[in-house]
Amino acid sequence: MKKILTSPSSFGKISNEPFEILEKNGFTVINNPYGRKLTEAEVIEIASDCIGIVAGVEPLTKRVMDALPQLKCISRVGVGMDSVDLDYAKQKGIVVVNTPDGPTQSVAEMTIAMTFSLLRKIPQADANIKNGIWKKEIGNLLYGKVVGIIGLGRIGKMVAEMFMKLGNSVIGFDLYPDRKWAEQNFIELVELDEVMSKSDIISLHIPPSKDNNAILGSHQLQLMKKSAFLINAARGGVVDEIALFDQLQQNKISGAAIDVFSEEPYTGHFTTLNNVVLTPHLGSYAAEGKLRMEIDAVNNLIESLG
Repeated sequence: MKKILTSPSSFGKISNEPFEILEKNGFTVINNPYGRKLTEAEVIEIASDCIGIVAGVEPLTKRVMDALPQLKCISRVGVGMDSVDLDYAKQKGIVVVNTPDGPTQSVAEMTIAMTFSLLRKIPQADANIKNGIWKKEIGNLLYGKVVGIIGLGRIGKMVAEMFMKLGNSVIGFDLYPDRKWAEQNFIELVELDEVMSKSDIISLHIPPSKDNNAILGSHQLQLMKKSAFLINAARGGVVDEIALFDQLQQNKISGAAIDVFSEEPYTGHFTTLNNVVLTPHLGSYAAEGKLRMEIDAVNNLIESLG
């Protein structure tokens, strides 16, 4: 019997189609029973005799892989692979695949939505009315602002193109930039510190560093204009959350919209601020995009297992 663990807590909730594809191809599915991110111990317990995992962001470490002797494939629903020990998987002969195109549109649109929510103070206005307060919040225009994109991969490129179409000039930083694309789209490539100091809106689309240290620390955040806004729909931990909290609390920057956190579910100090828009890692949670990723992940697993 070929058993597969589908570990993302929301897997299959939009449609049964991913389950049906697996069953049609002769697999028995074990779905995440907890409705949340699995721990190492839970993965080991649930997937003890599985040959494949359709994975979320649970830790798929050396310990987990050693405890799952039949595991042949990890198929990630999404792009980020930082929760998987890729080097050890390669040593063990475990195939690891992801869905690099699946979340692009969803995360890009979420970034634009977060930007408008932040600039026009939509969450605050909504909360005021629901609490019986009629207060007209004064926000800011998006038009004419300089947008800085840090990380110009698939998502960063789409976000940059969307902002350009909305009337913004865009500057960007990437360790390995696609210079031809940047030239074709009139996007100026600059150094990281220049993005931080010149941008009115900064949007992050970078993976974590290999050592999991923050890429934007106190130095970079202090370069921002007092009137600037920061959007993080990339990964928790790429920004020093303590340093960002200090900048926001002291009104040294205007605001931030944050979808990803070092520890999730998040219950930390950002919840005490009124110049922050917080969302619970919703970037890829658009029904159409999420279903596409789930189907792609299932098909990638079936293809990899041959």
